[in-house]
Amino acid sequence: MDGADGPRVVAGVSGSLGSLTALHRAAVEARRTGAELWAVLAWEPLGGELGQRGSGCPELLARCRRLAGERLLQALDTAFGGAGPGVPMAGLVVLGTPGAALLEAAGRPGDLLVVGAGPRGRLRRALRPSVARYCLAHATCPVLAVPPSPLQDGIDALQRRITWRMPLDARELAD
Repeated sequence: MDGADGPRVVAGVSGSLGSLTALHRAAVEARRTGAELWAVLAWEPLGGELGQRGSGCPELLARCRRLAGERLLQALDTAFGGAGPGVPMAGLVVLGTPGAALLEAAGRPGDLLVVGAGPRGRLRRALRPSVARYCLAHATCPVLAVPPSPLQDGIDALQRRITWRMPLDARELAD
């Protein structure tokens, strides 16, 4: 996807609430600046780079890529529905780690990279490095790190209560 040489707003998409929040902000920035919106979903085969090198099964890689494409379409539908973002948009599914894929996609002068800066506890940082931090540290274009939706804390608290089978008072939801 080369696209025209005009301005682009590149957004990282994973389907998470944080990436959907970032995608909405990217659409706002694209409308504001008259840019094209690029929604980029990076994917890796099972086992990451090691799985890719050792995979002698092109059918499996093709299936993984197709599933990643379906995940991108689902995320775009969740974010915008049938109406779309209101700006020219391109979807891109890239084989690779999210940070590197986003930096490659947003490599032209004048690009703006938009990423979600989700909540990062110590355990999450240890298990999965922050894509936003990686992009902020290595990008050659401006990066907009979008904070999590205010709803995220409430959703996380509700999920914890469900996981631990804690009683829920409906009045807490109204606060």
